This record gives sequence, structure tokens and C-alpha cells, in this order.
Amino acid sequence: MQWIGLNGQIVPAASAVVSVMDHGFLYGMGLFETFRTYAGKPFLLDRHLLRISEACGILGIPVGPELSEGYISEWISQLMKANELQEAYVRLTISAGEDILGLPAAAYTKPSQVLMVKPLLPVAEHIYAHGKPLQRLMTKRNTPEGPLRLKSLHYMNNIMAKRELSTYPAAIRSQAEGLMMSHEGYVAEGIVSNIFFVKNGCLFTPHIDTGILPGITRALVLELATEQGISCKEGFYDIATLLEADEIFLTSSIQELIPVTSFLDTEDLSHMISDSIGPVTLKLLQSYRQQTQK
Repeated sequence: MQWIGLNGQIVPAASAVVSVMDHGFLYGMGLFETFRTYAGKPFLLDRHLLRISEACGILGIPVGPELSEGYISEWISQLMKANELQEAYVRLTISAGEDILGLPAAAYTKPSQVLMVKPLLPVAEHIYAHGKPLQRLMTKRNTPEGPLRLKSLHYMNNIMAKRELSTYPAAIRSQAEGLMMSHEGYVAEGIVSNIFFVKNGCLFTPHIDTGILPGITRALVLELATEQGISCKEGFYDIATLLEADEIFLTSSIQELIPVTSFLDTEDLSHMISDSIGPVTLKLLQSYRQQTQK
């Protein structure tokens, strides 16, 4: 990317810098959102901005009109134009800003906003039809540092999981997603996704209290399922329960709904879920895509 957004401006990538005294750098005090555009417009932007605004309040990072939907939408449009993009993967980062070398007791006063866009790489359509594997990981989902997991700059747990995933040859060959379990042994979430499964027509997903990120796409899928009369349950599930599912799928803002057709254990043991996308997953994917066209 040639141009990056910094505090409302669009600057050359080489000039987009923040201070070494920024507490996002020093202590990980910052948040981010990733989402994508459809027909050049950011999808579910209002929900992403609400989540990051509420999280900023928890971390004592002030937000103002520069985080309004209209302001951010226009900023994204300008940045995409500068980078000559018709569609984009978008990342909005808010760091706490400069402060003392040490742990402050008061709230922050000078946050930094960084906006980045890159080309949106298409997902091969056969993935939506025939799915991808899910690789069980030994790396556990760490517990949130507060009552609810924030999409914060503390991303070491996910990076360690990604590195573990790269050690499994079968996972690399099949472009599998990695599955993290909670320390209590419950199914938690993927490295970059939330997980759902279907059994006897009912939709299940791990409860927020397992320590997972309350995903934006996850929430929309639950809403769409309810609208269609599909029973939804959030709870605490072990691997055995997951492997008894009729369908499994993953959700993320970038890749939408991706079916899981096989499960890989840490000892190269494979368990077949199905050979193609299931009927409930397909119905929800179609409903989701209808939302993106509005």
C-alpha cells in the first residue's frame, strides 16, 4: 500500500509513524477492527465502530466525532481512491497515544488513529462449496484481561497459534484454520474466526464466557438464524460434541461463512464431517450475502 490514513489525513506509507512513547507500542493499549467492502462500501461499519467505541471507553481512550460512521466512511473512500482500490480489506486501529513511561492512573487524552487498506483477495468459490479442514491446536485460548475479550493490540496468543498451525503439514497443504480450546477444555474459536456447528437442525456456538471474541459476523449470523426460525444455543462444548455435528462452519468479516468439512487432530488423525456445504450453512450464507447487497 502506498498511502495510509493517520489521524484523519492520508499520508505516504513511509511517513505514517507513531511515537515510541505511544502506549499502543509500549503496553498494547489499543484496539482495532478489520472488515471489508462490498461495492466499495464498508459492510457493517456501524457495528464495528460501536464495538471499538465501547472498548475505547473500557480502556480509557477518548473518542469523538472523528469516529462517526460518516467521517470514517468518507476517510475509507478517500484512502481507497488514493490506493486505486475498488474493493478493500480495511483495518482501523486506535492506539492510546503518547503518555508517560510507566503505568498511568488517569485516562488517555491524545489517541492516534491509523487506517489501512489493502486489496481484497477473493476466496476460491470451491471453498464455499467444499469447505476447508479445521486443525486442532495445542495452543490454548488465553483468558480475557477483563470481563469481555476486546479486539485489542494484545495479539500474541493468535500469533503463537498461527505459528503452531504452520507446523502441521496437512494443515498447510489444505489451508486449514486452527482451532483453539479454552483452558477448561471447551471449544473456543479459530485463529481468525468464530465457530458454529449444526446438529439436528439446531445451531450451536461457544458462549462468550469461553473467552472468545464477540465477533460482528457471529452476531449477525445468530440474528439471521433466529429470523429464519433456526433454534440457536450458546454454550460450552467439548471436541466430542463438535465431532458429532452434522455441519460445522466458521465466520469472519473477511471470508463470510466457510464450511468445515474435515477435522484434523494434533496426531495427524482426520475426521470427516461432510464432503460439501450443509443445508443450514448454505441457507445462512445466502442470507448473509443478501445483507451485503443492501
